[in-house]
Parts: sequence; C-alpha cells; structure tokens
Amino acid sequence: YIAAVYEHESILSPNPTALVDRQSALELMGRNLDIYEQQVVAAARQGAQIIVFPEDGIHGFNFTRSSIYPYLDFVVHSHSVKWNPCREPYLFNDTEVIQRLSCMALKNKIFLVANLGTKQPCEHTDPHCPSDGRYQFNTNVAFSDDGMLVATYRKHNLYFEYAFDNPPEPDYKLFDTPFAGKFGMFTCFDILFFEPAVNLIRQYNLKQVAYPTAWMNQLPLLSAVEFQQAFATAFNVNILAANIHHPTLGMTGSGIYTPVKSFIYHDMESYGGKLIVAEIPVISTDYKTHLESNERFRKNSHRSCETVTSILMDDQACFKEGQETPGRVSGKGHEELPPPFYAEMMYDNFTFVPLWREKGELQVCANTLCCYLTYRRAVVTDELYALGVFDGLHTVHGTYYVQACALVKCGGLSFSTCGQEVTDATALIDFQLWGNMSTPYIFPLLLTSGITLDFADHMGWKNNHYFISKNRTSSGLLTAALYGRWYEKD
Repeated sequence: YIAAVYEHESILSPNPTALVDRQSALELMGRNLDIYEQQVVAAARQGAQIIVFPEDGIHGFNFTRSSIYPYLDFVVHSHSVKWNPCREPYLFNDTEVIQRLSCMALKNKIFLVANLGTKQPCEHTDPHCPSDGRYQFNTNVAFSDDGMLVATYRKHNLYFEYAFDNPPEPDYKLFDTPFAGKFGMFTCFDILFFEPAVNLIRQYNLKQVAYPTAWMNQLPLLSAVEFQQAFATAFNVNILAANIHHPTLGMTGSGIYTPVKSFIYHDMESYGGKLIVAEIPVISTDYKTHLESNERFRKNSHRSCETVTSILMDDQACFKEGQETPGRVSGKGHEELPPPFYAEMMYDNFTFVPLWREKGELQVCANTLCCYLTYRRAVVTDELYALGVFDGLHTVHGTYYVQACALVKCGGLSFSTCGQEVTDATALIDFQLWGNMSTPYIFPLLLTSGITLDFADHMGWKNNHYFISKNRTSSGLLTAALYGRWYEKD
C-alpha cells in the first residue's frame, strides 16, 4: 500500500501560557491546518491511501492547563457513536478542527491520522474527574477515506505535559482499512512502555502502526529515526511515524518503516516541513510466533556453558557467567584486557571498555548483564570507540528499566567523551555484539554517520543470548546497540 507521513514545522503561539479566546486559538490552528490540507492534496496526488501527521502539530506545546483550553475540541471517546464530522458538523459544539480534518479525508479519499487536544466534561462523582470538571487529553484521531471518525486514542504516557490528563485506563484503539487491515495508534513517549504500545501489538497481532510524535532527539541511543526503526524491527510491524520539525529544539526524524527497509527524513539544518510517501508491503507473518520464540529462548537463559558463537566466529570457546572472555589467550600468552571505565551516557552510568585494536574480542558486565563484542575495523581511523553496558533503572525524564549493550563512537579521544552525542563517523566496523539479556523486548539499534540507518545482517536469539551482527556498515558507525526494555522492573 502507499503511505504518507508529514514532518510539520508547526506555527507556534508566541506566548503559549497567555489566555486567549476560542477565536484566536482557531485562527492559529487554522494556519497549521492550511498546511495540512496542502499536504493531504499532495499525498493523495501521489496515490497515498493513508497520511499521518505529528503530535502537537496543530496547537503547539508548552501550554498550561488553562491556557490550552481554547485550543481543545470536544470529542466523544466512544465506539457506539458513528459520526462523520464533515457531513454532520452540527452534532457537537467546539469541533471545528475535527470537522476540518474529516473534510480533508473525505475530499481527498484518504485515511488520515492527526493529533489534537480534546476536552470532555466529567461529573464530580467520577473519582478521577479533575477539580475544574473536565478532562483534557492529548488525542489522536483517525478518519476513514469518507471522513468518518473511526478511532480516537488518548495518550497514556505523558511527557511533562501539564496541560493534559492521563486517561483512567489505557486506550487500545484500532481502525480497519481495506488496503492493509488493522492499524493501531499510540503517541510519542508511549513507544518506550508496555502499556499500551506493546500490549496493543501483542493482543491484536497488529501489523500496522500510525505514530504521531513530537520527539526530541537524544543520541546515541534515542534519536527518533533510530528508535522508530528498531521498534519496527523488534515487533515485525510497519510504522508510519510523523515527527514535528523544530531543529532548534532537537526535533526532527520521521519515516515510513518496515522491518527490513526505511524511508526516513532527519534534517537539523533546514526549515519547513517534509512529506514522505512510500509504497510498502502489508506484513502477513504471525508476530505471536516471533515473540513466543523470544520467550522460549529467555526461559532457558541460565543453562550451563554453551557455545554462543557457532554462527558468529568459529574459533570461539564457550563462556560461563563470570568467566574471562572466550578466546582471550593467544599464541603470545595473555593479552592485556583493556581497563573498564565509567562514563555518563544519556544520564545513565555506563561501564565501558575501549576498542583499542584493529580487531579483537571484548566483554563488559554490570549487574546480571554481560555484553560481548567481536570486531574488526575495516578502515582504521583514529576515532575512539567503546563497548558499554547498563543494567538498571533510568530515572531522568521518565522512569523505566533498561538493559543495554552498546558499541558507540566517543565524542573525542579521551574516555570522558564516551556517551556524548556524536553525529559523524568514518570507521567502518564488522562486528558481532551479544548479551545475556533478561527480557525478550530488545530493540536493535544501528545508526550510521549523518544520522542514517543501516540494517543488521543477522539478529536474534542463540543459546539464550541475543545477538546482532553486521559485516560492513554502509557508512561510519555511530551506534550499534541492543536496547532492552525490562518492563516488569519499571
């Protein structure tokens, strides 16, 4: 099917905390909706059957609870109400934005997913009802190609969004399309959590995801395109990801992703929006078997010494927990182990070992997690790389448990620069990276110079270790990592 996503440079309120009337709010949102309309027309001309717009694209951000109120539309979050806002604008008050989106879908015969702020009055008898008598939600809406409102999703994992409420229960919202079957929706920060993103995919065996986001890139492990791709790969799904475009805020990175190919946009230099249109296959393979095999591998994860590396490198012995790295002894007797060092990466204290040689084998452990690397530099450069491990609770800008094995390019030549944000690299490295992960939810990251993506040659479970291997990256290596999320320990 042909999909489109639009990375939108939203027109923002100059003073989002100021109180304005509904008319002024509609005027500002109208300017963003004018751009949306042009993009829907352009996408439909290119044959797109569905288009996805970013989070906060219509109203912007940095509001307070009261200053966002004039920007909110009224939406009924119910399956029982069948409503075509374009054809029945008179049914509810304060639905101007929704009507306009519905008409874009209808006029251009295209499925459309957009994000807006919504309000819902509540009774004080409702124990969750806020003191001002209304809920305010960060909401995705989906319209069919005849303008019907077919699904609404209220963001569950808010990221410092004081203007919005958490829905009382996670929304599992799907909508059906004639061209690709069922789509699910979630928003931005949701992608890092079990509820509702992972649970939605598992329960409904979903293959297509519409994903509005307003993502601030954080290298080396959480740039938008890097993690969006890893999610598509990990869950064997297609993701239509639309990000906002504000390079000064570190916000860019959208794409149409399949588990094996990506059409991406990441641009920190230029201004204005970007429409991506791509034809992608409908995925039919059974995801459940994919995850069950993961679970099965993990259940046996503490058997005794076995060779991990039959597929990797022939000359390696097996290893036990706490044993020296295999293959460490050479004809010259004991090689020196490079010293481990500590450095902060993305606010977490990683334990690193440096890659000092042209080729070698390394091991680094923290808590229960051991990471192993065999590598060969195809092009020898004077760049410093290090293998890092982190197994613990991440607590800055959100609390969630991470198990990570990461090969990263350091910012400079001193150890203290490892973990810094780096965007360019020249070293081409053949590598095999693996770890005894305790969770089946592992996101394989492979980021190359200029924030471009590469795909592993092989990845998966082998003898209770998860591995990723690559024979030659397409350009200089920035990050190769196994980013594990241990949801139960959040």
